[in-house]
Amino acid sequence: MTFPTPSSLVFRQLFESESSTFTYLIADRTHPNEAVLIDPVDSTVERDAKLIKELGLGLKFGLNTHCHADHITGTNLLRAKFPSMKSAISENAGSKADVLLKDNQTIEVGQFVLECRATPGHTDGCMSFLLKDQQQNPLAVFTGDALLIRGCGRTDFQQGSAASLYNSVHTRLFSLPDNVSVYPAHDYRGFTSSTIGEEKVHNPRLSKSADEFKTIMDNLNLPKPKLIDVAVPANINCGVH
Repeated sequence: MTFPTPSSLVFRQLFESESSTFTYLIADRTHPNEAVLIDPVDSTVERDAKLIKELGLGLKFGLNTHCHADHITGTNLLRAKFPSMKSAISENAGSKADVLLKDNQTIEVGQFVLECRATPGHTDGCMSFLLKDQQQNPLAVFTGDALLIRGCGRTDFQQGSAASLYNSVHTRLFSLPDNVSVYPAHDYRGFTSSTIGEEKVHNPRLSKSADEFKTIMDNLNLPKPKLIDVAVPANINCGVH
């Protein structure tokens, strides 16, 4: 990890290889029953649940950064293993969940806080989560598909908008201090994290002007995600097929 870790913070970055998805476990050792799992995947729920129990934690929330099109969320399966866990997603995602999150809402993780930041553009319901310490210092931001390492999520389906994504990243993410660590929902080239400062300078899409960015996004010509016809209907229903 790239950010300075307070002694009581539990942080794990987990990977699902089929969809190249990162899942993040965050907890506070002084409040072990308030752990949060960001972007769980259905096929790795057994692994994640085993780790959570090995670390002596209880799961408070299963958070989704958006309604994914490339995998099915694990929140439904996690409910059976952690009955007190609540699923959560942005109120603009058009998906079912126990908690529909509002922009600027905060989630307590023991002494730490996750600040919910609406970052639409890849989808209408994209939300990033900013981790802050006890003094409200920003440590890391979990950006979903809005901001990837040297890239970003596509904008050609699911209410995608290049203009909206550019505005979201520049106003809600690039406005953070340069040393804040960036942890995306996916990586396809072997990177695990970045920083706001790095992406502002080196991101080949989002370091450009808004017009240049739109031209880039309009000409990606990407194939349709393999699981979109299965994943999106399931994820709208909180991971229930």
